[in-house]
Amino acid sequence: MRRRGTMVRIRLARVGKKKKPFYRIVAADSRSPRDGKFIEILGSYSPISEPEVTSLKPERIIYWLEHGAQMTERVRAILKKEGVLKRWKKEEAPEEPEKVETEEESPPGSASEG
Repeated sequence: MRRRGTMVRIRLARVGKKKKPFYRIVAADSRSPRDGKFIEILGSYSPISEPEVTSLKPERIIYWLEHGAQMTERVRAILKKEGVLKRWKKEEAPEEPEKVETEEESPPGSASEG
C-alpha cells in the first residue's frame, strides 16, 4: 500500500485566554485540528495589542513554502504585511542573465553583410 504525502498548511493555532486571543503561526498537517498537533512553531501573532504584534521566523517559513506548504488567508495577509512573501518571491524567481548581442547574432540586413 502506497502512502500519499500529507499536505502541510501554515496556519494560526489559538493559545490565548478567553476573550484575549493570541495565536501561534504553525506548520501543521492539514488533517489535524486547529489547536491540535503541529510540526513546528513559525512565529506568533497578537491581534489585540496596539499595534498588532507579530514575531516570525522568516527562514523557516520560506523553507516550508519551498517544500509545498499552503497558507491560510489570514497567515498570507500577515506574511505579506511583514514582507516575508516579497522575500520568498525574490528568492523563488531565477535571475535572468543579460543577453549580449554579438556580430553573429545581429539581425539580417545590417551593415556587416557584404
